[in-house]
Amino acid sequence: MNKPVSVEDFEKRIKRVLVTEEEIKAAIKAAGKEISDSYDGRPFLLVSILKGAFVFMADLCREITAPCEIAFMAAKSYYNGTVSTGEVTITMDIEQDISNYHVIIVEDIIDTGRTLRDVVALLKARNPLSLKVITLLDKPSRRLVDFKADKALFTIPDHFVIGYGLDCGEYYRNLPYIAEYSEE
Repeated sequence: MNKPVSVEDFEKRIKRVLVTEEEIKAAIKAAGKEISDSYDGRPFLLVSILKGAFVFMADLCREITAPCEIAFMAAKSYYNGTVSTGEVTITMDIEQDISNYHVIIVEDIIDTGRTLRDVVALLKARNPLSLKVITLLDKPSRRLVDFKADKALFTIPDHFVIGYGLDCGEYYRNLPYIAEYSEE
């Protein structure tokens, strides 16, 4: 269990806002329209990678007008720290057969690329009709494997970020924007 954080300590860890709430809303609205136009009339499944992508997934699926289904997976490579361990663990898998779906993986951030590389390989082996990745944030300067999302809403510099579903030690997911985390 994490140590409780005071409001004062919570706020002092927010170094600066990198992506505003308004910018996020506008980008998600445009992405929702693009997905709706691309998949209308075709069976598609949005797969959110928990926990970080749950806020993005909720807002994205509300902007999609075409019928879709949702599912959740959990994968982790961060264990209460600010640096990836390099070890990806699938802690919750989807149970349904995806072979009759166009699958869109909804991710919060692509950093080293290892997590998404492993998740994509796992899902591709299940023979979906197609498989794409949409990420809220892309941090290409940290990439350790050859991986590129089909769509990234924002490209950010190499900072540890919090907010809009992203956390540090399970805190900060509730911020409506993306901010740089201060370790000071």
